Amino acid sequence: MIFSDHEVMESYLCVYLGSAFFALVTTPVVIFLAGKINAVDLPGTRNIHSRPIPRIGGVAIFTSTISLMLAVLLLDNAMGAAFHNILPKVIVLLCGSAFVFVVGLIDDIRCLPARIKLLAEMAAATAVCAAGVRIMSVNVADLFTLRFGWLSWPLTMLWIVGITNAVNLSDGLDGLAAGISAITCAVIAVFAVYSGQVVVAILMLALLGSLTGFLFFNFNPAKVFMGDCGSLFLGFVISAASVTSLAKPAPSAGSGQALSGVEGSATFVGLALPILALGIPIFDTLLSMLRRFLERRSLFSPDRSHFHHRLLGLGLDQRHVVVTIYLATLLFASLGLIMLVRQDISSLFVFGCVLLLIVLLFRIVGAIRLRETLSGLQKKYMLTQRQKQEKATFDRLQLQFRQVRNFDQCWFAICEAAQQMDFVWVCLKTSYQDGHIDTTVWRTPSVIPPPAQGQSPLEREEHGGNLSHIVTVTLPFGNGQPGVSRELELAIWANGSLEAAGHRAMLFSRLIDEHKTVVLPAST
Repeated sequence: MIFSDHEVMESYLCVYLGSAFFALVTTPVVIFLAGKINAVDLPGTRNIHSRPIPRIGGVAIFTSTISLMLAVLLLDNAMGAAFHNILPKVIVLLCGSAFVFVVGLIDDIRCLPARIKLLAEMAAATAVCAAGVRIMSVNVADLFTLRFGWLSWPLTMLWIVGITNAVNLSDGLDGLAAGISAITCAVIAVFAVYSGQVVVAILMLALLGSLTGFLFFNFNPAKVFMGDCGSLFLGFVISAASVTSLAKPAPSAGSGQALSGVEGSATFVGLALPILALGIPIFDTLLSMLRRFLERRSLFSPDRSHFHHRLLGLGLDQRHVVVTIYLATLLFASLGLIMLVRQDISSLFVFGCVLLLIVLLFRIVGAIRLRETLSGLQKKYMLTQRQKQEKATFDRLQLQFRQVRNFDQCWFAICEAAQQMDFVWVCLKTSYQDGHIDTTVWRTPSVIPPPAQGQSPLEREEHGGNLSHIVTVTLPFGNGQPGVSRELELAIWANGSLEAAGHRAMLFSRLIDEHKTVVLPAST
């Protein structure tokens, strides 16, 4: 059975309108149910809103999209035949998206660790790859073809998981993730129609319709949030569908220009268009990961330095921020569509220029600070190298502390550790019950005098000792001997970093703690 171009367009329109109508009807029901089960997002430091809002709106997006997809799948016509030609891939894609949706829904209701969600995304991406939906090769403007072989597995998984999380992180303002995803779906749908990918076109139009209906309730002021169940579902479907669109269209799906295949750089364009349409979320995710890496925080930790937060910091309100990002996304996606017309070397030029525009936009709002980033990378590298050296020193000192058998050896090991760890002085104070105090001091050659008995830090500094670059730590050093108490005072060069000094103090404390049964003298 063959459809004419007119019949195909009518079918596409019916899918879009049907999904939009379904979302308009189901979203109020979801809002009502969310209130009943207390699935609401409360105001907090991470949130912009000031009142509880239902957060499982993704249920409406999911049911609207899947319902239309199943309806088309059951049709006994050319549209249904297009689905049956790649039925295993379609089933795996739908099951994978349903699995990710359920994990997101559980997170919205019960809260799951970020690592669990990441593992779920990787599992769903693995299933999609196993079904044959992989980035096997990329034909770049008829100039050359990149063939990935076994690398197609990790590359496809990285693509799916990366896009899924980029969409998830963009869900920070009313209507933001839904609007960006809608534009991306429209762009992929245009590419799918142009290249004859009936299944991908229907999937994207069904998702676009559900987002259109959902946005009536999600745009500022939002009555419902999509939650993780919605954002993870969106990201997974968009990323997996964009990979599916790289395959050659089924010849039995129809005829005419609308369903004809596209050769040349179609595979490159199929990946480039989603990258440009999702340019803001993708760059925002990469910069967030870099920022957390430099700050030595967990990659899953929250912050308020995302692209939309920076626009809010410039004085824009929520609506203006969202509309600004909409317009920027439309601009990037529209420029990207030029690549459909010019499938030669100029498509690479267009892609590169749009990427530069995205980088420029991030630079304008202050999200990219090259000098600070380079300085942060240099600082982190130096700190990492220093900690490696200190750990190597610690390992050598451990061997020496294991040889300690008496007080003289104990004190020698302590002095050796102090010298190798760049201490200024080490002072061992032994206090007896009769009030007598013995002091044993090791110090590095320095203008700073050793601490005199009863002398305060202020008095020491007045006598010529500059303590502004020194960290002092006092450690208990007792062995339970009746009437005797001991303590070690450590003075450590900060070397421009209190953290580095603290790290050396921690390593020294470990030496004492781990070998205290050996190093603690019974008497002096």
